[in-house]
Amino acid sequence: MSVRLAPSLLSADFSRLADEIKDVIDGGADLLHLDIMDGHFVPNLTFGPMVVTSLTDHCSIPLDAHLMVTDPDPLIKNLAAARVARIAVHVEACTHLQRTLQCIRDAGLQAGVAINPATSLALLNDAFHWMDFVLVMSVNPGFGGQGFLVQSLDKIRQLRAMLGKHEMDISVDGGVDHTNAGLLAAAGATTLIAGSAVFGCDNRGAALARLRAAASDGDSR
Repeated sequence: MSVRLAPSLLSADFSRLADEIKDVIDGGADLLHLDIMDGHFVPNLTFGPMVVTSLTDHCSIPLDAHLMVTDPDPLIKNLAAARVARIAVHVEACTHLQRTLQCIRDAGLQAGVAINPATSLALLNDAFHWMDFVLVMSVNPGFGGQGFLVQSLDKIRQLRAMLGKHEMDISVDGGVDHTNAGLLAAAGATTLIAGSAVFGCDNRGAALARLRAAASDGDSR
């Protein structure tokens, strides 16, 4: 499975989002990552379905929503209406994880489970049947620009081993840049979510190309 790149809109200039989205699409992004935070599950507040809906007509690549919220279920219907392609919810936040994942699938979207750095992969053992991808957090969620937690590499290797021959997407979010993209791909990651490593560069196409080259080098090992 080849590695895909998903720039995180959290690091974009919010005063010119349409232009920022065009920049990364023209630069070769595969997905656009949307960090939706409620100020409760994580200590930050970003945006919700209304803003996502306003972006839809400006985005020709799939929208990838990451719900860092205490109660994700009420957002699913509105995000589906906003034409997101997939939604990841946190295993730490969902009281009834299977029901939430099924709700996402019933809306016609791919369902994913996000897992924090200190959360055991064992919590995913009984949920694989209802999920389409896993999002491994390589920082504690809430803010962009954090340093990559190198222990995440072992977690990704363990997760890939747990999945066996099943080619489920493993996304990684947090501190991803060209210095660790190859290591992440070699460990088994298949979608790399990068914020400041893309939007923090004047030339977004060059930043994405550098990430893709590093990931391809790791994927070929």
